[in-house]
Amino acid sequence: MTVSKITKLALAFTLAATAAVAEYPEKPVSFVVPWPPGDLEDVLTRMIADEFQATYGVPAAVVNKPGGGGGPFPGAVEVANAPADGYTVGSFVIGVPITGPKIGIPELSPNPFDPIGIFLTYPFVIAASKSAPYQNWAELAAHGKDNDIALGHFGAPLPPTRVTMAAAIASGFDFASEAAFDALDCNTLASGDVDVINTTLQLILPCLDDVNVLASIGGERISLVPDTPTVTELVPELPLFLWNGLFVHKDTPADVREKIAVVAEKVVTSDKAQQLAKETGALIYWQDAAASEAQISGDEASVAKIGEILGD
Repeated sequence: MTVSKITKLALAFTLAATAAVAEYPEKPVSFVVPWPPGDLEDVLTRMIADEFQATYGVPAAVVNKPGGGGGPFPGAVEVANAPADGYTVGSFVIGVPITGPKIGIPELSPNPFDPIGIFLTYPFVIAASKSAPYQNWAELAAHGKDNDIALGHFGAPLPPTRVTMAAAIASGFDFASEAAFDALDCNTLASGDVDVINTTLQLILPCLDDVNVLASIGGERISLVPDTPTVTELVPELPLFLWNGLFVHKDTPADVREKIAVVAEKVVTSDKAQQLAKETGALIYWQDAAASEAQISGDEASVAKIGEILGD
């Protein structure tokens, strides 16, 4: 074999090897949100996808997969089934890694995900129409002892719903009926489909003057409704933070995770994101992978306490 042929073969092998270990990302990246468009996790994940595209020069977009409020979390299942290469990233609420493995979803049990980082604590609230015969949580509890109250939520197994139900029981009443919705907004209350909704403040901001926010779920009061107590103030044994974060399959390489994290942290600490926090009452920040793992462990203990109250 001539030297030139050897050189050509060596070059061919080099090119092939380079192609095989092409640097991430080299093709479109999907950020899967398992909810309809419009809420805070969707808005912020779109901002992250836009910055990812600008930073790395590959298409990046949000893919909404609604329809799984209380499972089977079709968006999370899609991420679990995708290759562990960072091209399918989940933007998940607390319920996916904590509730998903407990409710019989094979793809999510055991939990197949690791957090890239948590970036949002929702301004989650319990709200009713101003025309309802109760103006605050104490009045709701008193009314609920002798009257039927219907609760609307995103899914019965999800932590926000279970916190709300546990708070009711701890306050001496129970909801007579409950139903899951993909969207819980002004129309849900106006339609009369339910009496009380468990939702994020952003979804009812357009009709806030027509709504009574009875309680918020989280460690501190929401800035836009500062007079509304937290569930933890009302029932101290129910501490729980309702967050959203970015997740990938546990087998995803470390360098891929880091590239996603760099972009996400840049976005959520930006002036634009912090202005969104002021406008919505949300907490928007960056909590790295290690801190997020610790958060999830603590939340699992809180969820267990809620289970005790609900008699699981």
